[in-house]
Amino acid sequence: MNTSIAVAPPAIPPTMAPPAAVRFATINQAAELRPIFTPAALRDLKFKAHDRKNSRGDIIKGNGTGPAGVWLQVGAKVLIDLDAFDHWLASHRLGGH
Repeated sequence: MNTSIAVAPPAIPPTMAPPAAVRFATINQAAELRPIFTPAALRDLKFKAHDRKNSRGDIIKGNGTGPAGVWLQVGAKVLIDLDAFDHWLASHRLGGH
């Protein structure tokens, strides 16, 4: 008589599960997902997203993240569209790739 019981493999703890695809993230979350950028660096990119004028009225060119659709503001909350951010970042590759 066979009395063996089938045992299911242990469940993967949530901390070890592969991350779900995230499209929108806060600045701090984006800094965790893209560790090459600090939260301060991302805030600086947001500040310089669009063209602006200095105190003399001269135009200071923006970095292009605004027109690229990287930033989404809902009230006081600033979110980053990670797909648009990755596309904007890839457009700055050297060598024309």
